[in-house]
Amino acid sequence: MGIKVCDQTLRTFLDARDLAYLEEAAAGAHKLLVGKNGAGSDFLGWLSYPETYDRAEYARVQEAARRIRETSDVLIVIGIGGSYLGALSAIELLRGRFHNLKADGLQVFFAGNNLSASYLNELLALCEGREVSVNVISKSGTTTEPAIAFRIFKQYLEQRYGRAEAAQRIYVTTDRKKGTLKALADAEGYETFVVPDDIGGRYSVLTSVGMLPIAAAGCDTGAILSGAGDAMRELAAPGLANPAYHYAALRNALYRKGKTTEILVGYEPDLVSFQEWWKQLFGESEGKDGKGIFPASVCFSTDLHSMGQYIQQGLRNLFETVLFFRQPKQEYIIPCDDANADGLSFLDRMPVSQVNHRAFEAALLAHTDGGVPNIVLEAERIDAYTYGYLVYFFEKACAASGYMLGVNPFNQPGVEDYKVNMFALLGKPGYAENRAQLESRLWR
Repeated sequence: MGIKVCDQTLRTFLDARDLAYLEEAAAGAHKLLVGKNGAGSDFLGWLSYPETYDRAEYARVQEAARRIRETSDVLIVIGIGGSYLGALSAIELLRGRFHNLKADGLQVFFAGNNLSASYLNELLALCEGREVSVNVISKSGTTTEPAIAFRIFKQYLEQRYGRAEAAQRIYVTTDRKKGTLKALADAEGYETFVVPDDIGGRYSVLTSVGMLPIAAAGCDTGAILSGAGDAMRELAAPGLANPAYHYAALRNALYRKGKTTEILVGYEPDLVSFQEWWKQLFGESEGKDGKGIFPASVCFSTDLHSMGQYIQQGLRNLFETVLFFRQPKQEYIIPCDDANADGLSFLDRMPVSQVNHRAFEAALLAHTDGGVPNIVLEAERIDAYTYGYLVYFFEKACAASGYMLGVNPFNQPGVEDYKVNMFALLGKPGYAENRAQLESRLWR
């Protein structure tokens, strides 16, 4: 099934020298990935994961997911960044943005991805009168946002169920051997799952990090892994015939021409959280050393009535990558209205998906004419198999693109800078030395 990269509209933006660069860049990135000798090569476990994953742990994930569904009305998933965006993207894409309002399954909510007291209070209120389980995801257990949320929900479960039963409702995804959270889980008897040492958080959705909440939500994790496995095999070849390298090379060629912002475009609201996962993947992988394509996203046709103006006539430093599915998840036929008060009788009995497709084509042509290059990534349909394929496709493209850019696509040194300041301002032991100096720079 796969992904088709359509670059026909780029012909007016790229010349022969750019095309020669594409071939060279793709070859270089492939060599670094296959040889495992590029920067961050100790975090390449995701490359073969769809084939080498731990079958015994996967079986435990399925059993835990079944137990959560049988004993709980609500699952609280606690994590930040890659520890929650992958699961959220899969659940919303496959079960829909209204999944928690449906009466046919477990409600899944996410915590630990912000520091809002209002959010936490409202989430706790939603748990009242319902049976609750928690899946906390953290390599160390000391990241501020999820650590605070887990402290709160751990206390909530223990006060409501007692310490022993609470322990049966807490599932921990963390380091295999070490860390604060691992030690606590061992001491309290929580069931644990592994965050692999050789897979970074933003590449971890196919591991237990993503698979436990995805499975608990009722999604077909087997089909997801099948899609990822096919992508692993089909995207293994060198050169631009490999769609992942083709996409990575195109975006780097555009970057060299001053197109420093990439907008991922979707035409389905269920894609919004997937686009958020994509933004973290590319933003955290490429934004370093004073370099990087800034990842943004829009949901069309909604944002054609807002951001569409900027895209059409604003600063010409951007390009769009459109993620388009040939078949809709569901269909609806526009009804007839004999009065034709809205003037839309020309749409009578037309599928809504056809109107959506024409909106895509119209925006593609208008934005290209306005000086915005467009890459189109076509997939057949929205389902679990395609989700797995897309995840692997973007992971491989992101790694290759980072190497083409000349950065380590697997580290995130800049993420720590704000944390040091925050710990100092909060008075954390060992961080207080610069507190006065930081305070003097703040307005009151």
